[in-house]
Amino acid sequence: MPELPDVAVYIESLERRILGARLERVRLISPFVLRSVAPALAELEGRSVTELRRLGKRIVVVLEGELFIVIHLMIAGRLHWFDKVKKNTGRKPLVAFDWSTGTLTLTEAGSKRRASLHLVRGADALAAHDPGGIEPLDADLASFSASLRAANHTLKRALTDPRLLSGIGNAYSDEILHRAKLSPIALTQKLSDAELARLHAAMQAVLREWTDRLRADAGGEFPEKVTAFRPEMAVHGRYREPCPVCGSPVQRIVHAANETNYCARCQTGGKLLADRALSRLLKADWPRTLEELEALRAR
Repeated sequence: MPELPDVAVYIESLERRILGARLERVRLISPFVLRSVAPALAELEGRSVTELRRLGKRIVVVLEGELFIVIHLMIAGRLHWFDKVKKNTGRKPLVAFDWSTGTLTLTEAGSKRRASLHLVRGADALAAHDPGGIEPLDADLASFSASLRAANHTLKRALTDPRLLSGIGNAYSDEILHRAKLSPIALTQKLSDAELARLHAAMQAVLREWTDRLRADAGGEFPEKVTAFRPEMAVHGRYREPCPVCGSPVQRIVHAANETNYCARCQTGGKLLADRALSRLLKADWPRTLEELEALRAR
């Protein structure tokens, strides 16, 4: 799922292309993607873009007359830009926006249709789409600490809860926790002040670094290679590959469709965190440490 760095670069790219542009036509190819009934699509046409915003992991296009287009890409949704009006060729888009400067399309890979489009009238209606989490790059240490300590959750859950923090998901939470040298299952209310300070600094550094990296990778072009799995990442998506800090193999916890990646040596003092499916299967044979796991694999 595109997270804060990806969405920020999308918005910067859109600002260069549609800020001040007029929306000439909206082509709704797959009706299911539109999750609102009012205002009607026709009301948007002929209006110009006055602003673009990020609302958590959502992209908000602000039009004249306090109308808003809210795009949530979810896991597999992606945006594409064409300098001229794009006809329906290649992967069929869910929706196409024809601006006076070109065409923006929304596509979604796979068969699960999760990406969504909401049309919203008025600031109060737009606020209903905001889960309420604080902005990670704007939050000072005090507000960050208060948000995390409000309830006792694991760090992985807290970082990815949009009601606590805005725009962080599975990928960057792994990277933040690795940078902070903290376990994904550490409990928020048991963190020391020093650990919270380290986590806050790691969060802001990782998000800024990756935003800068993705911006540089796009090179002024519209970002077309938006993915949660990048070879430069420290742990996310790098199961069994060496940790860039200590060289130990990256580990994982799998729960439902989500995977958490971590370095046992850097983050948990060498202790392996139980993968639910495997630990139930192996029970007492489940290795407790990185050394036990490596010994099993060497047999």
